[in-house]
Amino acid sequence: MSGHAAPGAEVRVWDMFVRLFHWGAVALFAAAFLSPDEKWLHEPLGYLLLVLVMARIIWGFIGTAHARFTGFVASPAAVLRYLRLLREGRAPRHLGHNPAGGAMIVLLLAMLVLVAGSGWMTETDRWFGVPWVDHLHHISAKVLLLLVGVHVAGVVVSSALHGENLVRAMITGRKPAAAPSWQQSRSLAWPYREPRS
Repeated sequence: MSGHAAPGAEVRVWDMFVRLFHWGAVALFAAAFLSPDEKWLHEPLGYLLLVLVMARIIWGFIGTAHARFTGFVASPAAVLRYLRLLREGRAPRHLGHNPAGGAMIVLLLAMLVLVAGSGWMTETDRWFGVPWVDHLHHISAKVLLLLVGVHVAGVVVSSALHGENLVRAMITGRKPAAAPSWQQSRSLAWPYREPRS
């Protein structure tokens, strides 16, 4: 991608499946979390969420460039370096997920598997009524809710720092091809890390 995109030019970043997964997971988790005593509703929502997460994990290996794990999962050192630069207000913009965002996606997916998986376990003959399985399901759901809050905060901070609306981008799938000139001048002049096709 050239470093001189036309002002206002946008590029497609997140494909339809990534966007449907994102908002579908939000809706299913919220509905399941808010209906803990409605078994007829809670269980089907949990199963749907588990299927959706499994599909997203598969898509992380075979999907479009920015959807693949190879396109956004960075090393722990790279994540820590990005967080340090973020604290200093100098974090570079990434067209796809930044290193911290990529780490959060992996954490959220893992927690979704744990929440939905432990919920499924509570309904099996082997694990039904086992206290630690019930506790794991409830505690992991609360930890997931906390991570969602951190994720939302990161979206707000990154949107403000780079002058772009990430919520809108996750709806349309498109982002500005280049950061605003004011943001480019105060960030480190790092190139984008484009995922390989």
